[in-house]
Amino acid sequence: MKIILNIQPLLDLSDDQLMLSLSALNPNLRLEVNRFQKLVIAMPTFSNTGKYNAKLNGNLFVWNEENELGELFDSSTGFRLPETKSLLSPDMSWIENSRLEKLEKQDGYFNIAPDFVGELRSDSDTLNELKEKMEEYIENGVRLGWLIDPKGEKVYIYRLNKENSVQSFEQKLSGEDVLPNFEVDLLKIFKK
Repeated sequence: MKIILNIQPLLDLSDDQLMLSLSALNPNLRLEVNRFQKLVIAMPTFSNTGKYNAKLNGNLFVWNEENELGELFDSSTGFRLPETKSLLSPDMSWIENSRLEKLEKQDGYFNIAPDFVGELRSDSDTLNELKEKMEEYIENGVRLGWLIDPKGEKVYIYRLNKENSVQSFEQKLSGEDVLPNFEVDLLKIFKK
């Protein structure tokens, strides 16, 4: 379940310290700011969604430890997207080392779009909401994005300056040139 509040006239949602304080006061909620500068409040995910998200991030963690090409961030990490000024927390995210080294401000929320993001559709998400979120990531410079839909057993793959595609869980997911040699077997993760 998500609640969207228009509180921008009362509070400046572009203020990172304010957002950190709101998050600290409400640790059981996931807070984001959308492109319209409205506060998006989400409840914690159901247990199975958390389990699958942990497995996906675990696979990415192992790959990252072996390759040391960048940094992996968990689902509670917020990124201030440079074009839309949204504050979003993808379920999976990764940034290449060379881009991290160029960041001027290392405290607070990074003002950067990750190179890779993944969103796992939970029972409370609509597919259209998540597709819009994925488009926003790409608009802000994300190079590769996966929208994983366990209900439909499909993955919507978003690419910067390239064609998007859809594939079934029966095909292994590839990190392509963004996450070289990274593959995920979704049938293994979502085995019934």
